[in-house]
Amino acid sequence: MSAASASASPRRPRVADQVPLVRVPAHERIVLANGVALIVMPRPEIPLIAFSALLRGGGVGDPPDKAGVASLTAGLFERGAGPRNALEFAETVEGAGGTFFAAAGHEAISIGGQFLSRDQNLLLELLADALIAPRFEVAEFESLRARQIEQIKALKDSDPSELLPSYGRAALFGDHLYGRSVLGSEDSLARITHEDIVRYAGREIGANRLTLIFVGDLDAASLAKEARRLFGSWRRAPAPAVSVADPPRLPGRRVLLVDAPESAQTYFWIGSFGVDKQFPQRAALDIANTLFGGRFTSMLNVELRMKSGLSYGSTSGFTRGTKAGEFSIRSYAQADKTPEAVDLALATLAKLKREGVTQELLESSQAYLLGQFPLGLETSADWAAALSEIELYHLGISYIEGYGPALRQVRVSDAARVIRQTFPDPDGTVLVLIGDAQKLRTVAPRYGNVTAMKLTDPVFFPRA
Repeated sequence: MSAASASASPRRPRVADQVPLVRVPAHERIVLANGVALIVMPRPEIPLIAFSALLRGGGVGDPPDKAGVASLTAGLFERGAGPRNALEFAETVEGAGGTFFAAAGHEAISIGGQFLSRDQNLLLELLADALIAPRFEVAEFESLRARQIEQIKALKDSDPSELLPSYGRAALFGDHLYGRSVLGSEDSLARITHEDIVRYAGREIGANRLTLIFVGDLDAASLAKEARRLFGSWRRAPAPAVSVADPPRLPGRRVLLVDAPESAQTYFWIGSFGVDKQFPQRAALDIANTLFGGRFTSMLNVELRMKSGLSYGSTSGFTRGTKAGEFSIRSYAQADKTPEAVDLALATLAKLKREGVTQELLESSQAYLLGQFPLGLETSADWAAALSEIELYHLGISYIEGYGPALRQVRVSDAARVIRQTFPDPDGTVLVLIGDAQKLRTVAPRYGNVTAMKLTDPVFFPRA
């Protein structure tokens, strides 16, 4: 019997196929009267407590022309709070052997880290100070804003490939939230004022937006009691977080050409619209993408690196949020080999769409993912991050416990359906090229209508 006919025949799942790869440890979820959600997961194996504070909102609360406000606000949580200035706050964390960091995403601000179990109350104190009594000092704001601008400039000079997603999303999603860099651009960051931070905090931060997650060797009863004392009377944000709108689907094949004069290489990004976090065929999607561009022996890497030598590396992936994010391919090539590399990447995508995957490849990807998935849920920090994801996107524990069984049950026909539904046709993609425009001007129009800009421009997409 052929692989194709075998994949089409009905098959009843075996009992063993239903056993979770990973079981979510016992935990408790409490909601305080002011809306703060508290999740406590005891794991006493190692004397550490990992934590995650999730504030719904993030970049969705940025003014449209001032991307980066949420990111700067998050960074200032680490730069002085309560009775401690920036130096004293950092020294307190370091002196306890802990870690404390904050970052913004499109849909939330997250604060995370870990402390020794004996410092449970210190952890809670620092976290409460950062959230409830941040200093937002003008000098710290100006220093952080200047640092983020310089980081973008430094990446343009040293490794522009790191900025490919920012250019790609701006070209694909336009003015939509997902098209704006959470970190901001040089242009938007320069226009953010200290007053913008204060206004953002007053509007976007409050008890009804907050989920606190603690995992590790903790005293659950005393932790819950102290959390109630510190956070139970905190004010609520004036309104729930703004919902993310559906991204517009801009038509036509398009090219963004970013001029990096005398660059010996061209960095390229090929993207299109993907799927959201609630996409039901996640296991089949992950299997298909692992085969296409998600591991070293993927189709993309075999074609662009191993067989042709056009690139040292190629990857693909789906970015999934509350709404559908992007599917993208990332790679690079010598400037004079750019059309060959881009053509081969698109041809490999076309081959996936045309031929799908074999039973042998499917089983290889299944085994790979079944082996990798548990490795990402070993530490308390892993579990704090996983619970944050579940909370933010309303996924439920089946998102973890059901993943292994779902992987085992994917068949060739399932992978073919997902490839057909979610992977884009090559002629429906957006292409970003960062390289020497002198060498690419005759090449770029082959792939669609061209928008040109300079790498030194302080934005990720030129304004109309």
